[in-house]
Amino acid sequence: MAGHLVWGCSRSYGVDVTDAEALERFAALRAPIDLWVNNAGVLGPLGPVSDVDFRRNLEVNVLGVVHGTQAFLRHKAPDGVLVNVSSGAATTPYEHWGPYCASKAAVEMLTEVTVLEGHARAYAVSPGLIDTEMQAELRRTDFPGRDRFVRAKEAEAFNSPAWVAGHLLDVAFGDVRPPTRWRIPDEPR
Repeated sequence: MAGHLVWGCSRSYGVDVTDAEALERFAALRAPIDLWVNNAGVLGPLGPVSDVDFRRNLEVNVLGVVHGTQAFLRHKAPDGVLVNVSSGAATTPYEHWGPYCASKAAVEMLTEVTVLEGHARAYAVSPGLIDTEMQAELRRTDFPGRDRFVRAKEAEAFNSPAWVAGHLLDVAFGDVRPPTRWRIPDEPR
């Protein structure tokens, strides 16, 4: 697993996942790609389905993953692995989370179709709770079910980034072969 060259893009390193051409250029410069992780995502807006605008959420969480998946498939190494970060919200509905739940369900189905078509070894991975800015946003926002996230913070019941990364690397470069849709187990406390 060690010795792999890692390239990343994030909010602070500008590759807009909603821009298919930008992701294509990013991938082309790094080909062949052994592991591609689509992790871009936004939570909001939160609110009743009747009142919220889904557009930005779907642009980032769905189209961003579609663009990343397509770029990876065009530039992957022969044994390249695709990881699309999902969420428990893909299969468990949360009140006022319509855009996020819908987008993560779409990510899981896109991943299943990618595998079915035989393009690559691909996984939709729910990493469990990680204390990210998204978690902090949930704790600051008033919505039904907020207490669950406040309690998780009080108990520090989070998976660490290192724990999640270790599992992803085991799947990509080790002998671990979970089902296409899987959840990383909770880190022992």
